[in-house]
Amino acid sequence: MSARRLSLALALSGSTLLGACAPAQQHPAGVAAAPAEQRTPVTILVSIDGFRPDYLTRGVSPNLNALAAGGTEASMRPSFPTKTFPNHWAIVTGDRPDRSGIVANNMEDDSRPKDKFTMASDDPYWWNEAEPIWITAEKQGVRTATMFWPGSNVAWGGNKAAEWPYRISGGSRPSDWAQFNEAISPTQRVNGVLDVLRRPADIRPRFVTLYFDEVDTAGHINGPAAPETTQAVADVDAHIGDLLAGLKALGQPANIVIVSDHGMAAKANDRMLPIDKIADPADYRVVEAGPYASLAANPGREKALEAALFKPREHMQCWRKGEIPARFHYGTHRRIPPYFCLAETGWVFQNTTPTKPVTGGDHGWDDRAPEMQALFIANGPAFVSGFRPSADFTNVDVYPLLARLLGVTPVASDGNPAVLQGLVKP
Repeated sequence: MSARRLSLALALSGSTLLGACAPAQQHPAGVAAAPAEQRTPVTILVSIDGFRPDYLTRGVSPNLNALAAGGTEASMRPSFPTKTFPNHWAIVTGDRPDRSGIVANNMEDDSRPKDKFTMASDDPYWWNEAEPIWITAEKQGVRTATMFWPGSNVAWGGNKAAEWPYRISGGSRPSDWAQFNEAISPTQRVNGVLDVLRRPADIRPRFVTLYFDEVDTAGHINGPAAPETTQAVADVDAHIGDLLAGLKALGQPANIVIVSDHGMAAKANDRMLPIDKIADPADYRVVEAGPYASLAANPGREKALEAALFKPREHMQCWRKGEIPARFHYGTHRRIPPYFCLAETGWVFQNTTPTKPVTGGDHGWDDRAPEMQALFIANGPAFVSGFRPSADFTNVDVYPLLARLLGVTPVASDGNPAVLQGLVKP
């Protein structure tokens, strides 16, 4: 993704140094120092991309485990498809992908035939169908700041000009935000969050997001069981420790909600599904491939493509978009291609037979697959320790929780406030 407008990470980068270099304030004898500020709790939403709940059992995450032990920890079902952008948007809007419009990491829209959405797309057109929590909060007078949450750099509700220089008019963003740039280190990300919390109360955010991608990257490259992935878990845990230490030094109470967007499963050479061996390439165009494949028929080739896709095959199943099983809550949005195939967990669609060894991990499979489950930890003064959500807890239920913590009225969504109702103290 591009690095534009690093307003949170860069514009505030000097505040820590300024604080460190300022001489200690001296009070004349007999003059009492001003009483320490009693800070209002801040809500911090942390995403650890690709973090499986069972990673907590590897013995390398003392900070996360302590937060879980002193608060609430649960396995959270992601939304389908179990991809990064659809699920990050589901968490902060309360809308499943079929409703939010962010239906995949890569997608098309018939009303924009020349455009294609990628994970670098910040045109509000793609995002405007579901209002994120930071916009809901800002509208109701709650200041927010985001560090790298997918979609948080978008001028939500705005319009992008069709011609160069493609200026965006209108729209709203968090009061402070940063465009994703993986070159910004985890330490810098944590420091950026702590810096905004050092501000005077009138310009200090009450809601902050923080995003880490290392665990997901390690899982993709090496697989979920690899020592490199375990090391990534340890590294992120250390940065969580830095965040906690920084909050303590500031005297800043915090309601911390830590989530992941999905899990991770291993893939291998012997679990490949070449699409050109399933159907005639003359019959289709691939929109997206991987744990699932979304396809469109070439003109006049619908019957031929359906005959190939709907033939019983091992390790996969295909549907017309309108016939995807209801339990997936997926298949009505215009951005979902006409044909959708889902692979068995661990199996992967590729355009052609791979010419290089296939290793590592992936995600995107059935949202009920054990390997796809997501992390949820809540710890802070607002929470009831040891609360256990119901078995139907899904990530869209986080949105009404965040709204309650911030004291704002949520917009209508797919999230069920009752699922996490008991997590918050009366």
